[in-house]
Amino acid sequence: MIDSQLPSEYSRSSALRTVLFGARAEQFHGPWRELFGSAPFAFQEGLTHRERTELSYQRLHLVNDAVPDVRALVTDAASLTALHEWAGAADAGMATIASIHFNLFLGSLLDHDHEDRDLAPYFRMERLGTFLCTEQAHGNDAAQMETTATFDRASGGFVLDTPSDGARKFMPNTSSVGGAKDALVAARLIVDGEDRGVFLFLTPLSDESGRHLPGVEVWDLPQTGSAPVDHCATAFHRVPLPFTAMLQGEHGRLGPDGRFVSSLGNSRKRFLHSIGRVTMGKLCMSAYSLGVTRHALGIAVRHAHNRQTAGMTKGQRVPLMSHRSHHTPLLDALASTYAATLLHRSVVRQWSRSTEADREDCERLIAVAKGWITWRARDVMTECRERCGAQGLALANGITFQLAANEGTITAEGDNLVIWTKAAGEMLLGGLTPKPASETPPEERSLRDPQHLQDLLADVERIWHERARTRLRTKGTRSPLERWNATVTPALKLVDAHAHRLAAEALLDASAQAASAHARSLLVDLHGLFALRGVAAHSGDLLAQGRLTADQVLDLPDVIESVITDLAPHALEMVEAFSVPHELLDRHPILRVDGSSSLAPALP
Repeated sequence: MIDSQLPSEYSRSSALRTVLFGARAEQFHGPWRELFGSAPFAFQEGLTHRERTELSYQRLHLVNDAVPDVRALVTDAASLTALHEWAGAADAGMATIASIHFNLFLGSLLDHDHEDRDLAPYFRMERLGTFLCTEQAHGNDAAQMETTATFDRASGGFVLDTPSDGARKFMPNTSSVGGAKDALVAARLIVDGEDRGVFLFLTPLSDESGRHLPGVEVWDLPQTGSAPVDHCATAFHRVPLPFTAMLQGEHGRLGPDGRFVSSLGNSRKRFLHSIGRVTMGKLCMSAYSLGVTRHALGIAVRHAHNRQTAGMTKGQRVPLMSHRSHHTPLLDALASTYAATLLHRSVVRQWSRSTEADREDCERLIAVAKGWITWRARDVMTECRERCGAQGLALANGITFQLAANEGTITAEGDNLVIWTKAAGEMLLGGLTPKPASETPPEERSLRDPQHLQDLLADVERIWHERARTRLRTKGTRSPLERWNATVTPALKLVDAHAHRLAAEALLDASAQAASAHARSLLVDLHGLFALRGVAAHSGDLLAQGRLTADQVLDLPDVIESVITDLAPHALEMVEAFSVPHELLDRHPILRVDGSSSLAPALP
């Protein structure tokens, strides 16, 4: 047992857990919580990079064995994101290759015409799937990729080719480790010399021993500081593929006679449709970040309660958590993590219910949430590592490894800054209608009123929207790039303000659903702390626009302090609601309270 307070805290946190994980938590989260807390997923000290990569592949098979219906997992957003929420804290490398196999590979196969394709070997994981899109010279401009799949009338199939060094695929995980693998390769469809756009082609990479097939060349890339997986560069030298290799659908069909038809008018739309599973991948990356963030907070808050330090009087010993300087950043991290979790729940629900009519808006929302959640995860885990001092640096203590691996989520499925820049442009061109200002004068409202705080966050959003629109409309002799460069900074501030408001809204909405008055009170206070921080960061603008009074600006620090005072006694209860398996937590040396919490061996 980690702390003598936990049994009572566990009972009190039940309503919070239901808010965070939903009424069907046992269906979606229970099996993964149990699996990743089990002994086969315990951290192993001292492994080489290759040994750790091999272990991740071995564990991936345990994950697949635990899935009762792979098809159902892959096609249900709530189920697939739930897997990602628990996988990262147990094994970042395994979580990465699981995401590639289940979401990018199998998800893409299932999203395209597949009735005549035998998917059973992939469901049984007799063959592992990879996804090759990004090229060495084409990352965020992947639509300009060079890899070609040329229709060969003589054979009736295709010839897959890498025409230059810059066209080598620059993605995991195509090495000989992990057994037999196939890839979905994004390549330009060339028919009779005409470029029909980018499509996916199912391409065998290696045999059962891991040996690469003729025409497939793979180079190991330097080890990264992120998830320990086999990052590779991959090239194809006139690899013959059957006609069935091309993944087809309404976005593009090729007949055996070479006749091409598409429901989409341009090649860029066909490309985006071909790699459409990347949108689900953004939800998966956000879920991964949430899981490792909650895990890190669970460690840091428990350590703050267990670790004794000097008090304010001679000889006094108190928990680290007693000090305001220590618990304030952790409470801020808790508020952000609750808000991020509930924002993600809201976005997953909206994606699951989306139709073709609102698909574009939902995809933009997913991109905004992905950037905000994964960046917040970095901030929170960095704070947790620091609050654990030197012990927080140890890989066995479960923060540093996951913090580094989270960098991959910031880049994967679209670099955060790039997808936010795209979202910003869309929001300025009709993708967002800011909420109108409240007609109630600010002096008649309280900074402890949740709805007033929401209105103030909407004011912040509107301020940045107006600034960015003004910049965008400014006439002159500037080039389009110069005009956008003048606009992009406030536009990105708009995206951040939009995400912050939505996260606060999700947290406030969830508070109303809590089953107990105590849980509702805690959630309202978490919302208050989270929203007040956002308001304080923009208090100058809000004062200038008449949305705050001068007295309210001066009162902000004291109001924030009072919320922190209210929340501090309940920190343990709030992290217990994260439901991180005690079996997993007990393995971290930093959390042992039997006198052996040091990483060093006990004295003889």
